[in-house]
Amino acid sequence: MSHRTSNGAPAPENFPFRTRDKLRYGDTDRQGHVNNAVFATFLETGRVDMLIGGGVDLMGPNGAFVLARLVLDFRREVNWPGEVEIGTRVAAVGRSSLRLEQAVFHNGECVASGESTVVLTDVTTRRSKPFSEEARAFLEGSKN
Repeated sequence: MSHRTSNGAPAPENFPFRTRDKLRYGDTDRQGHVNNAVFATFLETGRVDMLIGGGVDLMGPNGAFVLARLVLDFRREVNWPGEVEIGTRVAAVGRSSLRLEQAVFHNGECVASGESTVVLTDVTTRRSKPFSEEARAFLEGSKN
């Protein structure tokens, strides 16, 4: 991730796609902090918001995104109650795959960062399908 704060963590303003998620009491574990598995859900929220809510039909007819890879680095604990902000940006665009850089922020501090790779698939054939020209132009234009 290119832009970082003084402690080496990504900064919120470096992510063009941002969304928020509420921390739920049920997200906590015995230690009283948000469970590690919930962070994968936060990244999913950011991905879906960018892929579905970006104003461009990235999937096309019979298209669906499948998560192919998820890398997640934990930086600090998060406690309930409150909310997190999830930043997402396009890192690389392939023929049918997309690599996203993501970060989770709590009270403006980066608490986790990661990479997600999704593949555009055809729901009928269950195989990858290429991005449309419109989708590719949008995704390439969203890269840092």
